[in-house]
Amino acid sequence: MLITVKYFGQIAEVTQKEEEELEVAKTSISKLLETLNAKYTDLKNKDFQIAQNQELVSLDTELTGAEIALLPPFAGG
Repeated sequence: MLITVKYFGQIAEVTQKEEEELEVAKTSISKLLETLNAKYTDLKNKDFQIAQNQELVSLDTELTGAEIALLPPFAGG
């Protein structure tokens, strides 16, 4: 399955890119995160939420979406 992973804020600084396409097996968000942590070791030290097709998801969610976003904490005001 081909997915697009989008990175924002401090996450984009760690990965040195705003987005990338990855070919992954149909799996869970947590397995995808393991892959990303292996590729970008500093990612483990960052706090972020994960969205699949623009909807926040938990780590045990099945990977079904074409778009995954890693969203760092943000403040409104």
